[in-house]
Amino acid sequence: MTTPSDDPTTELPGRPPVVDLATWQTARDELLVREKAHTREGDAIAAARRRLPMVEFDGTVEVVGPAGPVPFLDLFQGREELVVYKHMWYDGAPHQGQCEGCTTTAWHVTDAVYLNARGVSFAVVTTGRWDEVASYVEFMGYTQPWYSVRDVDGPAGGDMGYLTCFLRDGDRVFLTYSTTGRGNERVNGSLGLLDMTPYGRGEAWEDNPEGRPVIGDVRERHPAVGRQACWYWRSDADGNATWGPTSRPVPQWTRPGATPVESLGRHGDHH
Repeated sequence: MTTPSDDPTTELPGRPPVVDLATWQTARDELLVREKAHTREGDAIAAARRRLPMVEFDGTVEVVGPAGPVPFLDLFQGREELVVYKHMWYDGAPHQGQCEGCTTTAWHVTDAVYLNARGVSFAVVTTGRWDEVASYVEFMGYTQPWYSVRDVDGPAGGDMGYLTCFLRDGDRVFLTYSTTGRGNERVNGSLGLLDMTPYGRGEAWEDNPEGRPVIGDVRERHPAVGRQACWYWRSDADGNATWGPTSRPVPQWTRPGATPVESLGRHGDHH
């Protein structure tokens, strides 16, 4: 059992300043004003998002899933709204060579039960050949529906790495919203929790107090790598962030057969 220091203001190097509860509450209340303003601005942006126009496209365009070719309309599963994650794909790459960021994003939607309860379906699409995709989905243990949109143009296919929203009215299908990059972060609840912690995410772009420990800094273990913007995407079997030849996307380490490999580092190394 530990007890408070006799001097509660004793500084701890690399840690936040130590203060009494009243001082902490004052600082916390000041930050809360900014947090509430941020929340209200987010609400206003969401309201504007709901007022965006939409684009109609052919909902009968065929995509390929476990049952073979099906119309894009099938992804709605009879519901009116649909959220799709467009997963990047590298043809011919082994499982550990698929996109690190996309793997992380897809992993955070293992169950769409709350979306379904709200009348929204969820699916993942990718440009990979279905035989490769099916093997990958089985290896990862994904429970959400996946489809190949190889050679499919327009809103149903197109560029990958996006979260995309669709609406249907009977057999008519519309694109309503799309985002990529850090816009995809809303899927990853882990990042929101890390943003609450004193050490943060440990990403290269973060504004951290001087002297604060750098979480995920791989420079000491792998000097040639430097500090990565998204260090948590890939790790070795010991959990060390690295793009080295024994790494794979972090969510894959819980999968059967996810042993260290010597054949691949970054996803691009196999090209």
